Amino acid sequence: MTRRAMYTPLRTLGVLVAVTLVAAGCAGSSAHVRIEPGFPTVVAQPREIHAAVVFQQPFRDFVAQTDAKTSIDIGAAQVELLGNAFRGLFSRVDIVSAREQLAPGTELVIIPSVREVQLSSPSESYLNVFEVWIKYALEIETGEGVPIDTWFLPAYGKTQDSMLTSRSEGIEEAAIVALRDAGAKLLLDFYRIPAIHGWFERERQTG
Repeated sequence: MTRRAMYTPLRTLGVLVAVTLVAAGCAGSSAHVRIEPGFPTVVAQPREIHAAVVFQQPFRDFVAQTDAKTSIDIGAAQVELLGNAFRGLFSRVDIVSAREQLAPGTELVIIPSVREVQLSSPSESYLNVFEVWIKYALEIETGEGVPIDTWFLPAYGKTQDSMLTSRSEGIEEAAIVALRDAGAKLLLDFYRIPAIHGWFERERQTG
């Protein structure tokens, strides 16, 4: 599958976004944005690997507090989006909340976490756009718990321009694009990680 073909399904995702805009008087407005799940499955060619993805509760409930007046709830959305992307990488994917829930025969274990979320708005930069950066860390281990690698996955999203209904709408759009970017990069780059490539080749030879 070509790079373009793998990326297209994620570029065309549609999501439902619930946004609450809270007034904060003369100091400006507070934006509390929640990205709702609604991502479709990914069309890809998974490899014959039995993997488990451990979405721990802090990851499932993650809310980024980018400043005193702005929060972005991406927990449920990132679980669905990354879960769908992992299903495009592996023939069998178990989604669990803890390592203790692993099924027998699990070959690969991935534990994602959010390291950082940053937001830039037109009032904070020279650009007439909203921008969101998300930095993920993926702890990758064998089914027996042997560490393979820690992979950092950066994602970026921005609006086309700031001519939107509200600040919340701009943050919402940029966050959705950043999540799509994370899913696309995961599909495109996971097997390019040297440690993963080496592990997969060894498993294929011994299997």
